[in-house]
Amino acid sequence: MNAVKMYDVIIVGAGPAGIFTALELADRGFHILMVEKGQDIRGRIATSRNADAPVKDKVRNVVCGWGGAGAFSDGKLTLTTEYGGNLDDYMSKGDLMDKILYVDDVYCKFGGAGRKVYGGEHAEEIRRIQRRAAAADLRFIPARIRHLGTDVNAQILTNMHDFLADKVDIMADTAVEHIAVANGAVQGVIINGQLYGCKYLVCAPGREGSEWLVREVAKMGLKLTSNAVDIGVRVEMPSEILETITDIVYESKLIYFSKSFDDRIRTFCMNPYGFVVEENNDGLLTVNGHSYAHKRSENTNFAILVSKKFTEPFHEPIKYGKYIANLANILGGGVIVQRLGDLLDGRRSTPERIQRGLVRPTMPNATPGDLSLVLPYRHMQDIKEMLEALDNIAPGANSRHTLLYGVEVKFYSNRLELSKELETKIPNFFAIGDGAGITRGLVQASAAGVIVGQEIRRREQV
Repeated sequence: MNAVKMYDVIIVGAGPAGIFTALELADRGFHILMVEKGQDIRGRIATSRNADAPVKDKVRNVVCGWGGAGAFSDGKLTLTTEYGGNLDDYMSKGDLMDKILYVDDVYCKFGGAGRKVYGGEHAEEIRRIQRRAAAADLRFIPARIRHLGTDVNAQILTNMHDFLADKVDIMADTAVEHIAVANGAVQGVIINGQLYGCKYLVCAPGREGSEWLVREVAKMGLKLTSNAVDIGVRVEMPSEILETITDIVYESKLIYFSKSFDDRIRTFCMNPYGFVVEENNDGLLTVNGHSYAHKRSENTNFAILVSKKFTEPFHEPIKYGKYIANLANILGGGVIVQRLGDLLDGRRSTPERIQRGLVRPTMPNATPGDLSLVLPYRHMQDIKEMLEALDNIAPGANSRHTLLYGVEVKFYSNRLELSKELETKIPNFFAIGDGAGITRGLVQASAAGVIVGQEIRRREQV
């Protein structure tokens, strides 16, 4: 098949990993194509604000498009090597920290400079939280965090798009059908049945494209390993319960190992004064959280995720996570919400019981129901234990009025075998970001793009 057009570099996916790859290569003489199956950033913003937009557009818009699934997140830049991905498997923590600080500088350059960084001060208060956490069998991981906010994050992504728009070819609303490989060498990508050729291929499809990437690399015979499956709930409670932590470090990253099963449980994506939101993964409704720079609620929300790593012969962790999420969709027509007290009493929540509670839900369209009919017993027991432990450092967290939304699932469970340059066994074919199973957030996904962009520049000596 002859190529319709030849490029030096093709980047599949315009999330943080893809964008930062392009930023590293722009103005360096490369002929670059970025292909994104979702909308451009202005189209995404318009769709999100348009109540009359077609359902199919709203569905795709949540996790696809310029900026990736993080475009409408609360824009937390976690300036630490301790969590947010596995890039320290490919480099030293010192080198990774240098990349993280570099990424932060880029976000600041495009509009984030004025946003507050939490956790850089209050050393004694942080030590006090760590001591209290340790006494409750919790590991508290402090980190410097720059909170951009959902609204500011969208503006930064717009600025990045505009910077790149006249430097690279951008194909939005365009899905890559297949990766073209012949005789052990990358040829390019197939779009609408036509070959677009390239010397370097960077696949950064994000969580939404992880299953597509798995199918494509499986045909090439590339080795995949399964990461742990992260499944749990989003918790919502009055913001004052966690203010002694969130006012100091913004996000409380806590790890616990359950007494019942010795499972690893962690808090994730804490949103002080935030909002619980629905996330649509190709028609599968899950839950997430946002917080804004210029809008507040009375509540704080965060995820409690149970990490479970399966062994042979099981090799489809994403399918398992989708199966659990689908149960919630079947029973509740979407996201289910339940008061913790109702869960402990072995009964479903009803609209009346939610209304009588002391916590006003920020996601009013969630269906009151019973999460014990959705999540496995093991996961429910782990979540209960985590809330009991959390109550020791944040009294009131384990209140009967605390709200649980389900389910929250993170679809980044398959991991490619990669070199330290994040290159597959096929020369000049790189796989990065959450979709490749090596990152779990904005900063490390962006850092992966920097690594690959700089490696391509090194090879071309530009």
